[in-house]
Amino acid sequence: FVGLDNYLQAFTDRFFINSVVVTIEYTFISVALTLVLGLGMAVILQKRSFINTVIRTFLIFPFAVSPALKGYSFRFMLQPDYGIIQLTLGRIFPWLTDMVWLSNPWWAMFWISISEVWGWAPLYALMFIGAMGSIPTDIFDAAKVDGAGNAQIFWSITLPMISPVLIIATLLKIIGSLRIFDQVVTMTGGGPGRATQSVNYYIYQTGFKFTNMGYSSALAYLFLIVLAVLAYMYIARLYRQES
Repeated sequence: FVGLDNYLQAFTDRFFINSVVVTIEYTFISVALTLVLGLGMAVILQKRSFINTVIRTFLIFPFAVSPALKGYSFRFMLQPDYGIIQLTLGRIFPWLTDMVWLSNPWWAMFWISISEVWGWAPLYALMFIGAMGSIPTDIFDAAKVDGAGNAQIFWSITLPMISPVLIIATLLKIIGSLRIFDQVVTMTGGGPGRATQSVNYYIYQTGFKFTNMGYSSALAYLFLIVLAVLAYMYIARLYRQES
């Protein structure tokens, strides 16, 4: 029995601290891109038309793809010799022809984030379309009569009116992003070096690769506390909105 030694070790473990920083960076990138792209798609697709209805129908499919499959797919598409993303970017930007994306710390983090955004942004677009559809049209008509442009209407009316949905969506995405694991395993293995080693992946390696189960369990409990706090904030916000 070692008491609290494993918990205290976590605060001086540079590899664990690195994994926390990596997870925060990934969370910031993925949450920001998901919200921005989701809002952008919602604004474009909110008007009712046959084409928009068809596109909305297909928006749920990326979210249905498993995270591991997303990781394998993006790793395949980023391969230097035959990956479709690599070939396309190489034709548009010739200086990127020989770029090995996943060997660069910054780009590896970026593409892991993109693999997650690709699945979540369309789902969030559907959420935002539903929220925008619940806003009374009289408000928009009155704003147009007063001379407000589309940009003014979006920033002054649409965003404030859907802010409760935005807050809940942000909290939900933060919780999901903090748990990143599958794409790290399938795309980079935590590399290059430890540039994409998330908290979940570090806990997994500590317990199952280095068989330090006691320390791994302590890290998992610390991580659980963070997720529990965020989950409480999410549920509290839901109850506050309903009341």
